Amino acid sequence: MPNFKYTAKNLQGQTIRGAEEAADEHALAASLRDRGLFLLNQRDITREEQNAYKLKSNEVADFCRQVGTMLGAGISLTRALNIMLQRDMKPPIKQVYAGVYKALQRGEPVSDAMAAQGRAFPELLIAMFRAGESSGQLEKNAMRMAVHYEKDHKLKNKVKSATTYPIILIVLSVLVMILVFTVILPSFFDLFEGIELPVYTRIVIAISNVLTNYWYVVLIVVLCLAAAGSLLLRQPKIRRGVDHLKLKLPKIGRLMKIICTARFARTLCSLYTSGMSMVGALRISADTVGNRYLSTQFENMIREVRGGRALSSAIRLVDGFDPKLASIIFVGEETGRLDDMLESVADTFDYESEEALQKLVTILEPLLIVVLAVMIGFVMVSVMVPIYTLYNNVGTLA
Repeated sequence: MPNFKYTAKNLQGQTIRGAEEAADEHALAASLRDRGLFLLNQRDITREEQNAYKLKSNEVADFCRQVGTMLGAGISLTRALNIMLQRDMKPPIKQVYAGVYKALQRGEPVSDAMAAQGRAFPELLIAMFRAGESSGQLEKNAMRMAVHYEKDHKLKNKVKSATTYPIILIVLSVLVMILVFTVILPSFFDLFEGIELPVYTRIVIAISNVLTNYWYVVLIVVLCLAAAGSLLLRQPKIRRGVDHLKLKLPKIGRLMKIICTARFARTLCSLYTSGMSMVGALRISADTVGNRYLSTQFENMIREVRGGRALSSAIRLVDGFDPKLASIIFVGEETGRLDDMLESVADTFDYESEEALQKLVTILEPLLIVVLAVMIGFVMVSVMVPIYTLYNNVGTLA
């Protein structure tokens, strides 16, 4: 039975947090209501408590393609998993496959077998396999999800490739500045004794002394700040605020909107074309956009769709999606080709995200170089001005 972490309020308005087993969200709400508690939000932690290996996008795509191909060849699902286990693979992946195979031998549906493997398989994939079992289109859904996760992996790789050079440049900049402040600058300090130094030179010397003599304190402070930042980002309100800020930043915000819109459109397309209801597809899609600020707005959108409002109209209520999404979905609704339009808009946004990434990197690379040059130039000026002053004083005395 699933185990939920929940937040609720009692009749006195106090917030109560806890964990409880329940068949589903409705059963949890009913159980709490019997005790005078009113459920605010809940999270299924059953899978989180297990320590299964979490498959990466390319590994999920490989699993789907193998299953889809062998089912298409007329091989039974149990036999297909047995064949997959004979291949060379990483031990954690083999353990996941073995768990699914054993569950299939016990007669469990493949979706339940996958869900029992902890965090190994994404919720989206499990929902798609469950829909495929119900409709008899498991082979088709498996191949569709193989394409879905291949594109997702491709997009992640492009983001990673685009950010690799800027990250390397930032790291090198930090290392160069540490070297300058701890090794090069201290060799000039003896020359500056007895000289009236400019404010900026005194600041540089102070920074150098701190990094040289109290480096362990600086290291501890940096680690503490990193740990505090990580803990803060786990707080829902703070994470939501940070994700909201990402969407509002110049250049980066537009890129984030395009990427989130592409993920949503592709996920919704996969779920909707598999025969899942629109409300169910929207619920699962909320967890795949990769932005907490956007995800928290889905409940309102789902409520509007359930109330009979058109999807294109409901999506306009969500702050953070590209406006083009609602317009294209409207065309799909009017022409009766919503699934085709969703796939088309996902491909369009994938292409636009690649272009936006390239433009961002093109701007970011020279900007980082300029920042590094300015920092080094500031340090050089801070050192050269006192030396020039000292040289003039010596010349005057001579």
